[in-house]
Amino acid sequence: MTAANAPERGNPAMSETVLPTLPGPKAQAIIERDREVVARSYVRDYPFVMSHGRGAEVWDVDGNRFIDFAAGIAVCSTGHSHPAVVRAVQDAAARFLHISPDYWHEGQVRLAEAIRALDPVNGPAMCFFGNSGTEAVEAAIKLARYATGRPRFIGFLGAFHGRSMGSLAFTASRYTQQQGFFPTMPGVTHVPYPNSYRPLLRGDDQGQAVLGYIEQLFQQNVPPAEVAAIVVEPIQGEGGYLVPPDGFLAGLRALCDRHGILLVFDEVQSGIGRTGRMFAWQHWGVRPDILTLAKGLGSGLPIGLCVAAKAIMEKWPAGAHANTYGGNPVACAAALATLELVDGGYVGNARRVGESMRTRLDAMSRRFACIGDVRGHGLMIGVDLVADRATRAPARALARALVNRAFRNGLLLLTCGTSGVRLIPPLMIEPALADEGLQIFERSLVEALTDNPTGAG
Repeated sequence: MTAANAPERGNPAMSETVLPTLPGPKAQAIIERDREVVARSYVRDYPFVMSHGRGAEVWDVDGNRFIDFAAGIAVCSTGHSHPAVVRAVQDAAARFLHISPDYWHEGQVRLAEAIRALDPVNGPAMCFFGNSGTEAVEAAIKLARYATGRPRFIGFLGAFHGRSMGSLAFTASRYTQQQGFFPTMPGVTHVPYPNSYRPLLRGDDQGQAVLGYIEQLFQQNVPPAEVAAIVVEPIQGEGGYLVPPDGFLAGLRALCDRHGILLVFDEVQSGIGRTGRMFAWQHWGVRPDILTLAKGLGSGLPIGLCVAAKAIMEKWPAGAHANTYGGNPVACAAALATLELVDGGYVGNARRVGESMRTRLDAMSRRFACIGDVRGHGLMIGVDLVADRATRAPARALARALVNRAFRNGLLLLTCGTSGVRLIPPLMIEPALADEGLQIFERSLVEALTDNPTGAG
């Protein structure tokens, strides 16, 4: 990483963590105003009200500094307000803010060319442009159904693919996401995601067990000739940062090929350098037919892509699917700057710093019996907390307590899965700052254990 590519550091006068009683008075006032005018459906774990950020550090409106291990749910891949991304956004905004997809602009074409150059799918790639991961997934399932003429899909328990009525049909990480919205789009059958730490099926190799389960479904319940696509996260995100066993994705690829089914990888959370590779599928060398991207692609600006092999994407005629804001010139400029930074060094930084963080967390797990498992690739790391290491009983309350204690100590974290905590800092984070964050993590864990020694609940 060169000095020219490094984001600017925060204000030196604000470099020390203050952290009085939280939230501070300014934050509290904004939260009170929010209660009157903003929908209550957002999940907010702790009262952080942001003022500004630089790199992997953020400050709240009362001047408190935090290290960001959440990155806007894996969105701020290049850090907060990276100067190269800000310049690209400013330059694009000065030219024009919007042109509908009824017309053309070079930034959209350049971004699609840059994605194709990364060789992301089986065959030359074409892109459909949206504004979010949900829209990218919605486009992917519509394209798969249209291209194959088949009505059914296979999804996975624990998955998160979005909240629109089509993508919501695949989402299965928490029942509250579907509660009150039944029926969603029909035709989705969920199967277990291979979880080697807490297996749902018999067998030492959970990947092979799940593949066998799908084949059994095809024999007894789901006609494979009616299945348009299997939609899967190469590394499952919201469901617990689960890394599948070697051979699982290759087995899915072979199964899809046997039955003429499209393989869709949702890399909204795992893509664009997050795992130390540009795409998570590269850890196993298994290319999909359709790929969804969003989150880290825009460094904070809303953009989503459904990327498909040209032979599939060309089956859509004009008018089959469209939107108003897809390919927005400002978002495309941010994405192009992001790709240049990620491919130019941040993907390697994610791999190196992620390995170092995993090593430290593994050592921490030998000191704390409540850390049952540490897993992930690159800077997509999950820490699974347990009430009992022998039974692997989840420590849900401990995970919640850790996240809240970390906030009080100056570290932003998010939970995932049953009792997991995810560590997803910006890809440019420096080793020293990552170490500081892990020190806060450990101190917060000690405090959370004092508050809730069993972790039960």
